[in-house]
Amino acid sequence: MTPIARTPRDVEAARRIEARLDRLPASRHLWFLVALLALGAFFEAYELSLTSLVSPGLVKNGVFLREHGLLGLPDQAAFGAATFLGMFAGALLVGRYADRLGRKLAFTYALLVYTGATLLMAFQTEALWVDVWRFVAGIGLGAEIVTIDAYIAEIVPARLRGRAFSFAVCIQFLAVPVAGALSLVLVPYAPLGIEGWRWVCFIGCAGALLVWITRRSLPESPRWLAQRDAASLARADLIVTEMERKCFGEAAAAQLPPPALEAPAAGASPAATRLFAPTWRSRVVMMTIVQVLTTIGFYGFSNWLPTLLAAQGHTLVKSFEFTLYISLCYPLGPLLFMLFADRIERKWQIAGATLASAILGLAFGQQSSSLGLIVFGTAVTMANLLIAYGTHAYQSELFPSAIRAKAIGFVYSWGRLAAVFSSLIIGFLLQEAGTDAVFIFLAGTLVVVSVLVSLMGPKTLVRKGKAERLGAVAPLRAEPHR
Repeated sequence: MTPIARTPRDVEAARRIEARLDRLPASRHLWFLVALLALGAFFEAYELSLTSLVSPGLVKNGVFLREHGLLGLPDQAAFGAATFLGMFAGALLVGRYADRLGRKLAFTYALLVYTGATLLMAFQTEALWVDVWRFVAGIGLGAEIVTIDAYIAEIVPARLRGRAFSFAVCIQFLAVPVAGALSLVLVPYAPLGIEGWRWVCFIGCAGALLVWITRRSLPESPRWLAQRDAASLARADLIVTEMERKCFGEAAAAQLPPPALEAPAAGASPAATRLFAPTWRSRVVMMTIVQVLTTIGFYGFSNWLPTLLAAQGHTLVKSFEFTLYISLCYPLGPLLFMLFADRIERKWQIAGATLASAILGLAFGQQSSSLGLIVFGTAVTMANLLIAYGTHAYQSELFPSAIRAKAIGFVYSWGRLAAVFSSLIIGFLLQEAGTDAVFIFLAGTLVVVSVLVSLMGPKTLVRKGKAERLGAVAPLRAEPHR
């Protein structure tokens, strides 16, 4: 479906919708909407955790081979490759449809796809079919996270996006210690005669279905609707009116003046809705490279952590214990990031975090004591969390609503394709050269990102003063929503 051409009056009405959204206060209702979206990301993170957490169980139960499995590499390499190949397809294809059909429809069906595929995967007994259904689950995962990023960026005022993404990542990564604890309790054993890794999959599917039910009440993205036809613009107006009522309170919302509009942004011409229009081309190229390299560094560490610890001589249960201790900082890190998320320019957060992760990762690889592994593992994880939150927020701010999901899907998809090959490369390095070679490889990718973002990354942070000029309402105080 192609967007219906608008008259200048329609364009001005769409700009008023955006200005009204940008003056919303940081209210309980706004955080509730972000939390509902982040619950979907919770199970996306849970599903991704399975890449590392269930693999040792699959090896233990004889489904996977530790060495010389599919493709002549450890079977975890093929499992990781199938996951990210599916995410590549999902992010690349569904990002386009999310810009045409809407955010809500895209992420609703994406959640159902990866839940159903994971359920089917849990019944498999052969490595090949585990990987086939993991690929299908990956399609849903890739589509889900792209759509959530676009939706959060569009429903939250620009001046609050950093905190909103930090809050969402906090909820999202609560899944990591949950999955780690379940894996520690279940994967090494077989409760009721059913292998533990299957239980971990079943529990994730049940939770994802509950989230699907609760998220049906979410409205469509008003910014996305405002870019469509007249009927969609009217829907957007109703949604924003309801949000104003819930965020400001009934009395204050009734007194809101028309929002102040600034001049249209440069590059807002129809031609600029093309992904590779000159306005956006350099940003697309830069973020594609950033996604490729940060995906290798981030998931190379988190997805292979139990396997790398086992390769250093730690037992399966001990590897899961270390992983669980380290994963406890996953929900805590983003809460700390909320203190500076909208104060420090986003590009410098990413550049500093990638450099720190590279240095700390190399140090982690040299640890042999339990304390050293936990301390440096936690430090690397905190840096990686800052990378994850930073890139999600940053890429959503670099592009306008008309192409936001398509752009995020495009750059995100290449990162997932890179992860396919990185899983194979890490499996090869681990098998042929040991853990030191793996840590050097991961550190190198992150150093390149730090340099690239420092040199090429545009600034995106919306300062408080500018936000107020764009329509924040000073005289009216937000009433708590009951």
